[in-house]
Amino acid sequence: MDRIFLCFRTWAADVREGFVEITRHSLAVIGLGVILVLLAFTARPNLQSSASDFLLGMLELRKFESLVYTSPGNAASRSTAKSIKNLPEDQLAITRWLSKKYRVSNEPMAALVAEAWAIGERSQVSPTLILAIMAVESRFNPFATGSQGTVGLMQIEQNAHAEALANFGGLLSAFDPLTNLRVGVRHLQALIQQTTSMEDALSLYGASSGQASDSLYVDRVLSEQILLEKIIGKQSTASLPPKGSGTKL
Repeated sequence: MDRIFLCFRTWAADVREGFVEITRHSLAVIGLGVILVLLAFTARPNLQSSASDFLLGMLELRKFESLVYTSPGNAASRSTAKSIKNLPEDQLAITRWLSKKYRVSNEPMAALVAEAWAIGERSQVSPTLILAIMAVESRFNPFATGSQGTVGLMQIEQNAHAEALANFGGLLSAFDPLTNLRVGVRHLQALIQQTTSMEDALSLYGASSGQASDSLYVDRVLSEQILLEKIIGKQSTASLPPKGSGTKL
């Protein structure tokens, strides 16, 4: 037993010494590698810059991936879009026409068309006129900016409509398509109540949005409306609704 125990102690000591020796050589190799890398960076500063850029790029990529794949909520529920499957026939025809003409996808355009119809019923303003104004003002770009600082689909001035925008969350809500549409129609409705013809109301609207030529602006809007009315088989008129009609938006 003593001999076996002695053999075991000898084997254990050899294993320990071998492990220490291997570790020592490994650390030496690692240290040598670090020294060589530092010397290379010192001799060639561009390598240090490239390495820094690479590491920063990797960190930014990981940060971006975490933002993309861990974002809460359903993005589809936050988008301004609507399926065209259940649209009424006249709204569907308008949606497809405007989508093709202004190169906007059917679903976002369907949401705007449906909203124009809903607001038109409440305000007694023709939905085709609302859509015609959007077409001329912004070409259905919800982030458009005018020469006088007007923004959005209906090209409204944020400070001038600060009180109305406050009901929707503040000045930045002007970049929300549906909010911009509602505030713009409310402004148009107020102008209609102040004038005796649709041309005069549109002229004032164009002036507030920074249009260079009032007469040209009115002609463009009414021409666009007539075209939209023809698409759905209706006769366009430039008459105003009765004074006091409609609901404040």
